[in-house]
Amino acid sequence: MSFTPHVYHEPDFTLPQFVNAPNAHIEPAPKDGVAPEGYHAMSIFPEYFKVEGEWLLPKDSRMDSVVVYEDGELFVREFRHIREGDAIICGRTETGADGIFVYTEGFAEEQPEQENAGRRADNFAFRLGRSRETAFSRDYDELYELLKYERDNGGYVVWVMGPAFSFNDFSRKAFSKIIEAGYANAVLAGNALATHDLEGAYFHTALGQDIETQENRPNGHYHHLDTINRVRYHGSIEKFIVAEGVEDGIVHALVKNDVPYVLAGSIRDDGPLPPVYGNVYEAQDAMRAHVRKATTVICMATMLHTIATGNMTPSYRVLPDGTVRPVYFYCVDIAEFAVNKLIDRGSLGSRGIVTNVQDFIANVAKGLGLL
Repeated sequence: MSFTPHVYHEPDFTLPQFVNAPNAHIEPAPKDGVAPEGYHAMSIFPEYFKVEGEWLLPKDSRMDSVVVYEDGELFVREFRHIREGDAIICGRTETGADGIFVYTEGFAEEQPEQENAGRRADNFAFRLGRSRETAFSRDYDELYELLKYERDNGGYVVWVMGPAFSFNDFSRKAFSKIIEAGYANAVLAGNALATHDLEGAYFHTALGQDIETQENRPNGHYHHLDTINRVRYHGSIEKFIVAEGVEDGIVHALVKNDVPYVLAGSIRDDGPLPPVYGNVYEAQDAMRAHVRKATTVICMATMLHTIATGNMTPSYRVLPDGTVRPVYFYCVDIAEFAVNKLIDRGSLGSRGIVTNVQDFIANVAKGLGLL
């Protein structure tokens, strides 16, 4: 089968409820980093705002951020990026009555009447969640076709990864193949993934355990620290790879194929590696730079980074030609809680797969014909 993104259906703004609606209320920000009272906070859905008689859709969005009107356009900004005097949209209604319309049905195959297009409860049904009892074969098939579509049509696929992939040589090779084949446009991770992947290339271990036999090596608990120390000696991961003759692994594939990556720091980090962001807000901005371009996001075995990425990922993307398309969001984890927490975001494009991520990445590589 071939993949076709869900078609977006714009609201009918010729309806009386929209024509007769007032302009959205706008107030200036009183201070840097402070929104005016009654500010409007964004959701993950497309939201339209009536300004000077015209309904406008922000080209970029993020949940729990504010909307700033500037030079005839709407910009969505985090609170810390608000500047005194910014013209911020205020209002807490979502039906269009006050110039703010939250549109939850844009990608639905059957369009409801606009008057009923707000949030609604689903009918009762069994097995709405995702669990170890769920059959995921169809999800895999859709994912293979989605990745092919993204690669061949200028999509932007962001992978969010925990360190589990680095503990197994086969999963390291599988994801390296995915990178080399052009199915990854950016990788978001932490210090641990890069550290143990480089340790695997340098010592053939992860946390001192052989990445093939799973046997502990003598003094192996030093290996990840020795790897970090050596990378810090060379000054960068790229220089370490060249100087130490590293020829395999996930990070090697990212560097070799010029795929950008963001390593966000944690309070528990060892070292850390030189490119790790120690400032959490700088890390968030670096992650957001890729998320705001993403058309598909795949989060795997990292509850911390998955929830962070999920919070900054909208359900839609406005392409350069003005086309509105869904952002497809996958959460893959062995823990049902992590999976269901993310798919509860409400986005039509969210998918959850409960499985061991090492098996998952091997299946994806095989399904794409890379192994």
